[in-house]
Amino acid sequence: MRQVIWTNFAISELKNIFLYYRMVASDKVADKIRKSIFDSTRLLCKRPFTGAVEENLLDLKQEHRYLVVDNYKIIYRVTPSSIYITDIFDCRQDPLKMKKRN
Repeated sequence: MRQVIWTNFAISELKNIFLYYRMVASDKVADKIRKSIFDSTRLLCKRPFTGAVEENLLDLKQEHRYLVVDNYKIIYRVTPSSIYITDIFDCRQDPLKMKKRN
């Protein structure tokens, strides 16, 4: 079974999302969003290829995939021993911005 590893960048993005919703909504809303994103990554241990291939990152040739949770894409890639969460991307942004981040 593969382990899920969060990159520093992905952790930072999740933290930013949490802080944003804590500021504009409430701690409860921020925690609910963070929890739903985090919990969805646990499913990847059992089904790492559940997510679709991320078309915007094909040129990196690392076979990035994604899951959608609320307004966010959880960008990840699968290796023989691990699943790396590389980004949490707000789908309301320009998709080309994703290339600059990864």
